Amino acid sequence: MNLQEILAAIRPINQQAAQEAKRRWDSIAKPLNSLGLLEQAVIRIAAMTGSSQVRLDRRGLVVMCADNGVVAEGVTQTGQEVTALVTENFYKGETSAAIMAKMANCDLIPVDIGVAREVAGEGLIHHKIAYGTGNIAQGPAMTRTQAVEAVEFGANLAYELAGQGYRILCTGEMGIGNTTTASAVTSVLLNLDPAQVTGRGAGLSSEGLSRKVQAIRRALEVNQPRSDDPLDLVAKVGGYDLAGLCGVFLGGALAGIPVVVDGFISGAAALLAVRLCPLVKGYLLASHCSAEPAGRYVLEALELEPVITAKMCLGEGTGAVALLPLLDLALGVYEGMSTFQEISMESYQPLD
Repeated sequence: MNLQEILAAIRPINQQAAQEAKRRWDSIAKPLNSLGLLEQAVIRIAAMTGSSQVRLDRRGLVVMCADNGVVAEGVTQTGQEVTALVTENFYKGETSAAIMAKMANCDLIPVDIGVAREVAGEGLIHHKIAYGTGNIAQGPAMTRTQAVEAVEFGANLAYELAGQGYRILCTGEMGIGNTTTASAVTSVLLNLDPAQVTGRGAGLSSEGLSRKVQAIRRALEVNQPRSDDPLDLVAKVGGYDLAGLCGVFLGGALAGIPVVVDGFISGAAALLAVRLCPLVKGYLLASHCSAEPAGRYVLEALELEPVITAKMCLGEGTGAVALLPLLDLALGVYEGMSTFQEISMESYQPLD
């Protein structure tokens, strides 16, 4: 499907299913709302899928991998070659996200959407749009045509995974320099100064952080991205990983399945998707609040409350995957616990 067809086909969440899930929670023999955000997550998933019979038995982590030319500005602690090394380590099961995904019974789905060299490995999906982006401090990251291709690919991939039986998708990324591009995108989307939304990424000195902020300022001055046009924005100062993840959020909404926001970079991609189609907001789950400065700003803009507060900032989808066992625990109670009526107990009443 092309982007216009995707955007036109996304439908609102099912409020009736949400109400049925809420009634189920309230009937269970425990204090009302006592599992807090976990109860809310199950209710929201029911609304997304259109059924109060919530099943998350097949889950996947989509990791978009791409390089960013802005690393030439000295905005990272490590070199661009690390992107390819980690991308290949995904299929070997030797990354943090791979280990966590295995523990959470979650399939790992790594994608080469723009790594700067050829990468290989079993299970690695290849859709290399280019060998990394341009340096945003000197010109646009990519063409608008390439941005649209990346978004469409991500959306169609998510939709196809749903058709294969995946009931929830987590989002992750790998790309040295992508906190710089995500900060640039977020600065424009939220109309905030780059210094407010830019952090140390994987570990920058104060001098390095200053270079990073200045690189973003130059990128915005050189490219003049439009805040009212998400495609223009991601093409000029974003990255292929951001654009691909934006598509994953669109495709999940199209398929009627939940998509889990990971940290700051994933959140920036989700915000791009919501700006393209506001209905996407109903299909998002927030896993955690990133330790990056803009993590909280992005979640507030998406009107999402994270389940986990753990000061994580690893990326790769690690925070998103960490939510899955908590959802399993919540569903265990939701599906398996007796109701007040079944044990002849007087039900709790809501307080004013």
